[in-house]
Amino acid sequence: MNFIKNIALSSVAVRGFLFLLIWWVLTDGNISSLWLGVPSVVFAVFLSVILLPPISLSWKACVIFVPFFFMHSMRGAIDVAWRVFHSHLPIQPDLIEYSLTLPPGLSRVVMINIVSLLPGTLSAELNQNIIKVHVLDVQNDFKSELKAIEHHVAKMFGLSVNGYNKGKYNETI
Repeated sequence: MNFIKNIALSSVAVRGFLFLLIWWVLTDGNISSLWLGVPSVVFAVFLSVILLPPISLSWKACVIFVPFFFMHSMRGAIDVAWRVFHSHLPIQPDLIEYSLTLPPGLSRVVMINIVSLLPGTLSAELNQNIIKVHVLDVQNDFKSELKAIEHHVAKMFGLSVNGYNKGKYNETI
């Protein structure tokens, strides 16, 4: 019960507004559907707070991350396209291991998914805090790219990149 007491009212209000807006769009603004919509929204807010507790995101860091992600995606896409059209197909695929410093939870899931979205990389396995990433060319410096991605994700979640150490971390969610 303490969990529910610690939920910020602003988080509940924002989620309620968003779910009500979704309901309104789905029903084409039909006011007569609110007799079913309001209880549904209340239930959806309750479930969303339990399943995905409120987190604090740095919107400034999120905005800064967008061009970073776009540039890495474009650079990777050009590299992959060059390799595909090259007559000798210069690839040296491999699985590399990277030690995550992000704490377990949503920040780590976001990091792993971002890695899979970048061209030429695919998150293959997570074991404790070691992620195995499939890369197209082991000669590229993927570890520094992974470190940069992890740094940006940590900033988005307001975390210290070095905060996770042998099971202890300083994530405030």
